[in-house]
Amino acid sequence: MQVCSTCEASTRCGLKEEGLFDLCPKIKTAEKIAKPEVKKEATTTFIDKALLRRYFGYSEFRQLQEDIILDVLKGNNVLVLMPTGGGKSLCYQYPSLLFKGLTIVVSPLIALMKNQVDNLRQNGIAAEYINSSLNYEDITKIKSALLHNRIRLLYVAPERLTIPTFLSFLKGLKISLFAIDEAHCISEWGHDFRPEYRQLKIIGTSFPDVPIIALTATATTKVREDIVNQLELKDCKKYIASFNRENLVYYVKPKQDAFRQIVEFLRTKHHESGIIYCYSRKNVESLAENLKASGFHALPYHAGLSASVRSTNQEKFIKDDVEILVATIAFGMGIDKPNIRFVIHHDLPKNLEAYYQETGRAGRDGLRSDCVLFYSYGDRQKVEYFINQMTNEKERQISHDKLMDIINFCETNECRRKLLLGYFGEDYKETRCSGCDNCLTPKDEMEATGEILTILSCIEELGEMFGINYCIDVLTGSKGSRLMHNGHTALKSYGSGKNLPKKTWHGFIRELLRRGYLNLEGEYPVLKLSRKSRDMLSGSKSGVINEKIFLVKPQIVEKPSIIESDSGDSALFEALRALRKTLADAENYPPYMIFNDASLKQMAARRPCTPEDFRKITGVGEKKLERYGAIFMGEIRRFCERQHSFSQPVKKHSSEYMTLEMLNQGMDLDEITLKRNLSLNTIYDHIEKLIIAGENINIEKFVKEEKIEVISSAIHELGGETLKPIKEKLGDNYSYGEIKLVRAKMKGRNNHFYEM
Repeated sequence: MQVCSTCEASTRCGLKEEGLFDLCPKIKTAEKIAKPEVKKEATTTFIDKALLRRYFGYSEFRQLQEDIILDVLKGNNVLVLMPTGGGKSLCYQYPSLLFKGLTIVVSPLIALMKNQVDNLRQNGIAAEYINSSLNYEDITKIKSALLHNRIRLLYVAPERLTIPTFLSFLKGLKISLFAIDEAHCISEWGHDFRPEYRQLKIIGTSFPDVPIIALTATATTKVREDIVNQLELKDCKKYIASFNRENLVYYVKPKQDAFRQIVEFLRTKHHESGIIYCYSRKNVESLAENLKASGFHALPYHAGLSASVRSTNQEKFIKDDVEILVATIAFGMGIDKPNIRFVIHHDLPKNLEAYYQETGRAGRDGLRSDCVLFYSYGDRQKVEYFINQMTNEKERQISHDKLMDIINFCETNECRRKLLLGYFGEDYKETRCSGCDNCLTPKDEMEATGEILTILSCIEELGEMFGINYCIDVLTGSKGSRLMHNGHTALKSYGSGKNLPKKTWHGFIRELLRRGYLNLEGEYPVLKLSRKSRDMLSGSKSGVINEKIFLVKPQIVEKPSIIESDSGDSALFEALRALRKTLADAENYPPYMIFNDASLKQMAARRPCTPEDFRKITGVGEKKLERYGAIFMGEIRRFCERQHSFSQPVKKHSSEYMTLEMLNQGMDLDEITLKRNLSLNTIYDHIEKLIIAGENINIEKFVKEEKIEVISSAIHELGGETLKPIKEKLGDNYSYGEIKLVRAKMKGRNNHFYEM
């Protein structure tokens, strides 16, 4: 009986039994173990979910993954458009376990390659990368392993495929699949075009019988067509997943005293990771310094820093040694950190594709994350200035059109999610998404017919020859020399709007532009009246105005509200997070490579203390169970012992037992809180523990029957691991306490949910 050099077991290990013995990275040569017969050919439609659980820790595939994998296994060319965090990588990583040959992954960045390879190795899958960070000896060893079929996935940069000697080496291998990641880089219509990606059509000519899967998270219809044409993907199967990132919440805030707003926001995100994007290196440096002076752990990242400083700062961020990275758009593509809880845009992104990709770095673990964009008309003018410097007319027009799309996103009063998804050709059916500021807190409107007529009259008096700022100067009675020189202090409109601040008039004019009452025309844009505004002015002069017109009230910058936290499981989550950091530092891994935040939150909610229960946690495969299971279960047991675990009976004379006695005496919640001098939340916590400990408590005394039904439905839809998403879905008419009681009633003693 051969012995597996990885697990050193005296019997066949799981790898051998699956016919995947050569995944063991420690096996010196393939000849040491007689190669068993593969059970199924990779070209069949066989998909084994046991492999999904064993190597990736998932019990089910996500949307479209299984269909994509089946097409890949059949040898079809495939284009995959799937949002960040949607599971693109699995679409080629899983098939690599079933293919007899090698899967080659084309990836644009060294950091991205290393990250993916480290993750695969953590899961027990043999993967390597070849790039400029390796020396000749390292590359020679990897080539030897490739020749002996001991590697499942090889990551390379696009440039390497154009090196004749390397291409010749690849032709001597059995290659089953090419995967091209970040495929939008191949298109000049994309937001991140890279000329070296254009050379990838060499794959089709050099390996005509090897299928290709091209994957991207951001691509308009035009970019998708360009990807297929440039790669010459024949009979290509296309899979377009929803662009909707339901766990992301979008906010656009007026850029008034932005630093104060950012500081107040960050104080609600204690110990949580986030990125703040700035347009310039200067802004990055000053913002990072100011945040450090305010007590935050923040570091800068931009192209002006040395490579070693950038690398060090990025590594500290990935390893949770600092929470905040202030960066230009030079940072991000190679980052696969799943627990980024917020992305802030201090300055206006150049287009919606860039915005979507940059915000997409938040919440890859599926947990709620915030995306905050600060917008000012001044930022728009800066971007327009750089666009106008472009000498290529076609490029200038494309950039200008894309800028107007992001401006519309910032200025719209409609659902931002609907507009964002519509940009990528997706029709979002919901009227309110409950995941953007416009839907969560719709803006108040004011009847503004008089203000509109004031603006239109001013533009007409100025002969439609001046821009926004000049018009506002006239309205507010400015004493500027240019205005005085032009004699415009004598206009009827001069000073007619001095009762309102300039920012309010800016807001009104921008909304009139968006609604088609005004146009901006010319290289140095001047305000022009439209047919709608001319009709309105004409009606005003004749004393006939058919309807009142409402505009959004100017926004007042307020402190961000602090959302009540789910304290029930947070203490254990923090303990597990501290343990994860200790282990990660010892192994020199980013913490999320051990377990991501979503896995830790499940552990905190379910408190698994046996291998069988721990295996059910999302993200726990066999390798991680074997390596970390006992350590984390030990921490959970110790925590439960300290905190009187829910699985233990409630002890007599405990605080919870005293609450139970009062309930049995028929007291209501108000009486108990008064008698015991405890908060209502504490009493709800007591009742929750009593229910889970097995006490027969009728929650209908505390939660109305119709509410129980609605809460139960939300828990089944969103899962019961954390309360915050449920509370956000249900709104202010439902308390955390009510949700806790329904959740507790839905749990059995083994922490599994069942129908009520």
